[in-house]
Amino acid sequence: MRLGDEAEAMRRGEMGAARSWAVEHQIRVGNYLGARDLVPVRQAHIMADSESLGEAGVALLERFAAMPAPDRRVRIPTITDPRGTDFGAATRLKQQDWMVALERRASDAFEALGILMTNTCINYQTIMPPVRGEHMAYGDTGVAIYCNSVFGARSNFEGGPSALAAGLTGFTPRYGYHLDECRRGSLLIEAAWTPDALHEWGAFGGVVGRLAGDYWRVPVIAGFNRVPGSDELKHFGAAMASFGSVAMFHIHGVTPEAADAFDGAPPAAITVGRPEVGALLAEYASGGDAVDVVVFSAPQLSLLEMRMLADLLDGRRVVVPLLAITSPQVKPDADRMGLTARIETAGAMVLSGMCFYQSYARELAETNGWKRLATNSAKLTNILGGYGYAPVLLSMEHCLDAACSGRIA
Repeated sequence: MRLGDEAEAMRRGEMGAARSWAVEHQIRVGNYLGARDLVPVRQAHIMADSESLGEAGVALLERFAAMPAPDRRVRIPTITDPRGTDFGAATRLKQQDWMVALERRASDAFEALGILMTNTCINYQTIMPPVRGEHMAYGDTGVAIYCNSVFGARSNFEGGPSALAAGLTGFTPRYGYHLDECRRGSLLIEAAWTPDALHEWGAFGGVVGRLAGDYWRVPVIAGFNRVPGSDELKHFGAAMASFGSVAMFHIHGVTPEAADAFDGAPPAAITVGRPEVGALLAEYASGGDAVDVVVFSAPQLSLLEMRMLADLLDGRRVVVPLLAITSPQVKPDADRMGLTARIETAGAMVLSGMCFYQSYARELAETNGWKRLATNSAKLTNILGGYGYAPVLLSMEHCLDAACSGRIA
C-alpha cells in the first residue's frame, strides 16, 4: 500500500507515537483488504460504549490519553456513537457501579484525545451531515449506510480502532465504498408495496438485507410510490445493515447515485411486498401477550419521533417501563418544547446519549426481570434475541398500547 509523505512521516513517529500506531494499523487493514493507498477523510465516528470496548479497549484509550497533548489529539472532527449509559439514569436502570465507572473512564480518555462526545447514531440528522463525494470513516453501520446511500458520501463500516486511527491521521485505507466500482448496484428489488409506519420500513429493510446477505452487495430498489422521509430511511437502512451487513443501497428517484446504479444491464428483479414484510414481522410474534419493557432505540429518536411519542402518550399512563432514547442534540430541544415533560408525565423515561443494545442489555434483562420486549425498531429486534430477550416488532402506536396495558393487543 502506497503512503504519501505525510503518512510516512507519521509512520516514522515524527508526529508522535499515537499517529505512528495509527498508520501501522491502517497499513495492516489496507493490505488485508487490498487498498492501494490512503484516502483523506473529513470526519471520523467511533463506537464509544464501554461494553464494546471492554477493559482492554478502555485501557488502550487511556494509554493514548497519557501521551503528550500535541501528539495524541485527533486531526479531523471525530465524534462518538452512543454510550452504554445515560449517566443521569444509571441508577433507575439498575446498571452496576462498575459499568458506569468504565463508561466514565472511556469518556475521559476520548475527551483527552480531542474527540467530540456527541454520543449519537443519528449524527446525519443532527450534526455535520456529509455531502456527496465526501470521504468519511464512520463506525456505526446505520450511519455508514445512510450516508453512503442518502447523501452519496463515502465510508466503509469502520471498526473502533480503525475509526480512531482515521481521527488521528486524517486518512483511511482506500477500499470498498470509497471506490466507484464498489458502489454499483448488484441486486434489483421491485417494491410491490410501500410501507407506511416506521416499523414497516424497518422490516422492509430487513427483508432486503437478508436477500443481499453480503457486505459487498448493493441493493437497488424500484417501485416505491412516494419518497420516504428521513426517519423512514433511517429505519430502512439501519435494519438492512443489521439483517444483511449491507453498507449501501439505491432507491430509484430518491438517492443521488441511483440513476446509473448498474454497470450494464440490471439483473432480474426480486419482488418484495406486504407478504414478505408480514412474514418477517410474524417471526417475532410468538412469545406470549405480556410485555415487560417497551424500548424506542437503535436508531435514536429524532425530534419528530419525540413529538409523535408525546402526542400519542398525552392523557395516558404506562404500566410497564418505557424507554425513549434520543441523542444529546435532540434532548435539549425536546426539553425546551415540553416534549420530554409530556413523555415523562405518562411515566416513561427519556434517556439521552445511549443505545439500548450497547448498555449491557443482557444484564439489564436479568436485573430488571425483562424478557418480552416491544419496539418499533427492526434493527433492535434483530439484535436483542442474542441478549436473551423475546422481542416483538410493532408500530409506535401498538408499542404504546402495550406499554399502557402491559399486553400486546
